[in-house]
Amino acid sequence: MANSEKRACQNCKCEFEIDASDFKFYEKIQVPPPTFCPECRLQRRLAFFNIFNLYQRKCDLCKQETISMYAPDSPYAVYCPPCWWSDEWSGFDYGRDYDFSRPFFEQFQELWHKVPLLGLSIDIQTMKTSPWNNHAGDIKSSYLLFHAGYTENSAYGFYVDHCNEILDSSAIISCELCYDSMHSYKDSRCVGSRSQVVNCIDCFFLKDSFNCQNCFASANLRNKKFHIFNKPYSGEKYFEEIKKWNLGSFKTYKEIQKLAEDHWKLFPPKPVEEEMSVNSSGSHFFQSKNCQQCFEVVGAEDSKFLFLMPNPPIKDCYDISSWGDNLSLSYECSNVGEQASGLKFCNESGLGLVNAEYCKLSTGGSNHFGCVSVKKGDYIILNKRYEKEEYEKLRLKIIQHMSEMPYVDKKGRIYKYGEFFPIELSPFAYNETIASNFFPMSKEEVEANGYKWKEPEIKTYSVTIPAENLPDHIKDAPDSILDEVIGCNKCERGFRVIPMELKFLRERNLPLPRQCPFCRIQEKFNIWVRNLRLIERICDKCGATFQTKYTKEEAPIVYCKKCYQNEVI
Repeated sequence: MANSEKRACQNCKCEFEIDASDFKFYEKIQVPPPTFCPECRLQRRLAFFNIFNLYQRKCDLCKQETISMYAPDSPYAVYCPPCWWSDEWSGFDYGRDYDFSRPFFEQFQELWHKVPLLGLSIDIQTMKTSPWNNHAGDIKSSYLLFHAGYTENSAYGFYVDHCNEILDSSAIISCELCYDSMHSYKDSRCVGSRSQVVNCIDCFFLKDSFNCQNCFASANLRNKKFHIFNKPYSGEKYFEEIKKWNLGSFKTYKEIQKLAEDHWKLFPPKPVEEEMSVNSSGSHFFQSKNCQQCFEVVGAEDSKFLFLMPNPPIKDCYDISSWGDNLSLSYECSNVGEQASGLKFCNESGLGLVNAEYCKLSTGGSNHFGCVSVKKGDYIILNKRYEKEEYEKLRLKIIQHMSEMPYVDKKGRIYKYGEFFPIELSPFAYNETIASNFFPMSKEEVEANGYKWKEPEIKTYSVTIPAENLPDHIKDAPDSILDEVIGCNKCERGFRVIPMELKFLRERNLPLPRQCPFCRIQEKFNIWVRNLRLIERICDKCGATFQTKYTKEEAPIVYCKKCYQNEVI
């Protein structure tokens, strides 16, 4: 086994290390070591991940108007979910022979432009009651949820998992009846939560708090009841005090939110978000073991460079961005999972898939290589079936060919077998994907790199009521508000309040929104992106240097993990 080795990244030219355990993993799954550094590999995968940008276009099969993550002018065949999942067509109809006179990626790109793509990444169950979501599965009666699963009766959120009746909340798991919350786990009837609020009931504007009930505008609470701004009260006095703040008023809600945020800064925040994990590093990793540089991951083991994988189990995986749900022995993939194993360099694939390489939208079956939109089947290359022995021989010849005749992109970067798809093959413009959030680039930089850029669409809206003219209190909102087109006070989009939303706000005594759903979701998404960074800080207690997500401005006082545990827990 090779020792640690330092190499220069093909893309950014920075030095990165491949250690002995990395070499062992690459040998185990039979791939060459990467030529891009971990950050550039992540950027490349995220450049194929359009979560939020949705467009109206016609399905290329049924010709009905539909919502899609592909713009109407994109040069692809795009089917609405009912058509794509139907038996009315087959990916095998587009099968072709491999051409050894041209690079693999050229041939794959041609196939990608011919085979129908899934317009929205949702499953059959979701599309029955919740067609207005993306990258979502097992969703029922929900609206505008992104990267969500196993959730019902909810709306307007990113990264929502195993929830019921959630509104305007993101990065939230196993919660119910929560509003305007983030980084929450197993909470019920909570409002305005931020950053690790766990097992809390009937709480408002909490941060870094565990197992609390009836607490208000506080931080760093453990097993507490009846606290307001971290001050204890009797039950009777608590309810008497919080009556002073009527959260049904938009003005009052914003005032309390600001007071809570200022109050939180008086307390050292939890330095790193990780629970029940052993020998692991990164940020927001939970119930994991032997996992390094993992971010927003749950239930992973013996893995490295994972990102946004809340669905365990995950085992023996490197460089995977999104999904999971019983995924193993996989490498360099974006949005893959669910009873899958042996996936390499795949995008939006899984659902019982085993041993697949360089595939887009492969589901079920085994031994796929360079396939697009193949649903079930074994031993397939470029959407063409082969006998097992013939497949195995041809696969090895193609791998050798990819090294002898590699694809070279517009900037001279070389892609042999072992590298994920070049960004210039992405079906999306760079600024349509979440790569632009984590690795911002100007239009000039994007185009200089040979990637695509999309100018924002200019739309006009028939606004019937500006946001500033909405009633301040939810009790004054008439039923006719459902018929109004409200002008967002941030982006000037027109939006509507939907019946489920109005019912929730009235029952929970919460104000009408002033921003459109996309602005609300994007605001939390931007916070989430910032929260995944790691910044070097000095502990204000012991002087030790450590990594945390907080800047000095965000958290004037911060402790290392050891001091935090001694002082707070």
